Amino acid sequence: MMKRIGLLVVVFGSIMLGQLTAQTTDDLMKQKEAKQAELAKLEADLAGLTSQADGLKGEIAALTEQLTPYPRWDKGLLGNLGLNLSGFNNWLSKAQPNTSAANIGTTLTGFANADYQKAFWRNSANLTLGWIKFNDKDVTNDPTGFQVAADAFNLMSLYGYKLSDKIALSGLGEYRTSILDGKFNDPGYLDLGAGATWTPVKDLVVVLHPLNYNFVFSSGDFDYESTLGCKVVADYTRQITKGVAWKSNLSAFFSYKGADFNNWTWVNGFSTAVKGVGIGLDIGLRNNKQESLAAISEGKLDQGENPLQTYWILGFSYAISSKK
Repeated sequence: MMKRIGLLVVVFGSIMLGQLTAQTTDDLMKQKEAKQAELAKLEADLAGLTSQADGLKGEIAALTEQLTPYPRWDKGLLGNLGLNLSGFNNWLSKAQPNTSAANIGTTLTGFANADYQKAFWRNSANLTLGWIKFNDKDVTNDPTGFQVAADAFNLMSLYGYKLSDKIALSGLGEYRTSILDGKFNDPGYLDLGAGATWTPVKDLVVVLHPLNYNFVFSSGDFDYESTLGCKVVADYTRQITKGVAWKSNLSAFFSYKGADFNNWTWVNGFSTAVKGVGIGLDIGLRNNKQESLAAISEGKLDQGENPLQTYWILGFSYAISSKK
């Protein structure tokens, strides 16, 4: 008798547990469906509010555009300073156990760009200097002073009359030279030309001037030659990620007289900045056939050589900019 009663209790308990479980599952399903419906309504409301916010942002930008007076100036100063010092005394694992060395490099770039209603005027200057010193204290006639390791100066001015938001008729003047060791304007390069400028996006400027004269100034023995050709310039600035910026400038001249008179310079600058201060890396590449021919005539290069000229500077960077 007791066994039958126990069996009935177990069966009854199982039935009740199944009903409770089914009831709990139904309740949970109803709660889930209610929450999904509530979420769908909130998402629809959010989409509507986001659309309204985007519309207001566009209207505010348009009003700001109308309220901002011309000319609109964008000015800035960027710099990079690299410094490396070392000294060894009785360091026997070195071939020269007693030495001192120093490597100093700096780049400085300034720009002042004006935007007018029907025109623009972009101005920039770049100066790169570097010195190196290596002194073997055990060699009496070893040079102890600094020697020039990098030396480049560039000044550019571009004026354009806007035909549309992206295309402009333009005129360009660009001057390049070295300034140390009596190399100022020896050689010096002055480009004057006219053509068109394309600005497909805000931070990219592409210049194509098929009518350009490349003046070359020199007082040395090598006879540099000025020629007519095509000038191409591309300047790009981009914020890669927050706090990391990249600036690239390519300046090239293609002579109509022949490849011996071509030249190009490509400079890239990378910088990290927190309140304007960070770490910077500048890399410069250049090829100039006339400079190679001059070096061959002076015995610095072998016949037929035309090497890629390069420099790089890694160090502390700083940036100052202003708009009005």
